[in-house]
Formats: sequence, C-alpha cells, structure tokens
Amino acid sequence: MAGVWRCMLAAAVLMCVCLWDTTEAVGGAVSRPRPQRTRHKKPKVDPIELAPAAQNVDIQQMTGTWYLLNMASKCSHLINHGTKVQPTVLTLTRSPDSDQTLSVSTKTRDNHQCWEIKQVYHLSAAPGKLTLKGPRSELDTKIVIGETDYSSYAIMYFQKRDQISMKLYSRSVDNLSEPLLSKFEQLAEKQTFGLAYLFPFPTYSHCGDVDQDHVINCDPEC
Repeated sequence: MAGVWRCMLAAAVLMCVCLWDTTEAVGGAVSRPRPQRTRHKKPKVDPIELAPAAQNVDIQQMTGTWYLLNMASKCSHLINHGTKVQPTVLTLTRSPDSDQTLSVSTKTRDNHQCWEIKQVYHLSAAPGKLTLKGPRSELDTKIVIGETDYSSYAIMYFQKRDQISMKLYSRSVDNLSEPLLSKFEQLAEKQTFGLAYLFPFPTYSHCGDVDQDHVINCDPEC
C-alpha cells in the first residue's frame, strides 16, 4: 500500500495526470460502446506537435536548478486544489552512464514533508524534445523545450496521452519579470489555457536536502 501511495504522489506532483481511464465508470464498470456510423477522420495530431520547440537547444546549458513559477493545465487535480500547490524545484544533470539521458530531481512538499522524485529524461534526435518513458510506449510523456535563454527562464511543454500542460521555470525567484509572465500567459492562451487554467507556484520555502526515506526513485519508472 505504501508503494502505491508513493507512486500516486509522484504522479500528482510531477505531471498531474488522470490516474483512471475515462472509459471506466464509478465502481469499475466498463461503459458499453454505442454503435456509430463509419466516418472518415482526419489524421490525429498530438497537441504537443503543435508546440514550437526552441532551435539548437544546448542540453548542457539546461542543466542545473530551475524553480517552477507557473503551470498551465486542465488537470482536474489542479483545478480543484490549485490554491494548495507547493514550492517546487527541478534539478537537471547529465547522466554519468549515457550522453542520451538527463537525470531529473524534483523536490516539493506534501503534508508539510519534503519529498524528492528522481526520474530520467531521454533525449531524442529532434532538438529540444525529450521523453519520460512509461511502462508502455503509449504511456510515455513527451516533453518539448519551447523557449529558454538558459540563464533566466525556460518554458516547457509536457504531454501524456492527449493531456498537455505547460510549465514556466526560472533560475531565480528574485526580481521576477512581468514581461516573462505575460509571455507565458500568451503562449498558454495559444494552447487554449485561459487565466482560469494558470496556477502560480510559491516562490519561497523550497526544499533543500531530503532524507532517503522520502526519496521516490522513478528510474526506470514509477
């Protein structure tokens, strides 16, 4: 039970994805499909494919500490609990075992306790695009580095299945730039995220060192 709870915590903290398939009704009953007419559908395009990726991204310059400032998402958990988000800090380091992966550490709080979630991002051949692998390929999380200047801010897109979110990171929580926050809002609006779907994160009381009992290792997966 403790292992299941830790996985749910990691999922809620990191991606805010729905934990249940939408075809399942309350109580576990599977809804009966309705007969439908055959229709010619347009080829499906993943929402993240429409997210512009930064050109010639230097992954080495992306390493280091990033503070989460804002998130755009239609996740029901955030919609219901967005006022209770906790300060979150991301640390990226090059993996010692491979030049095709990034080691990822995310630190945040849950119930006044600091937690650290460890993951691995896999680099792709396309500049600015990464993958967080799931237990099956359809459960992979696609990641796009949309914009960054490496020294002050980064805007990243995340997609798992058809659910997309955006995150604004900063190297520092001091002297926040209003033009940068406005830019994030404008880019979020292009992904149909109005102001009601923007969730600012606290810029104080970030977690430092975390004891091993509160480290969740999601490598190779949670």
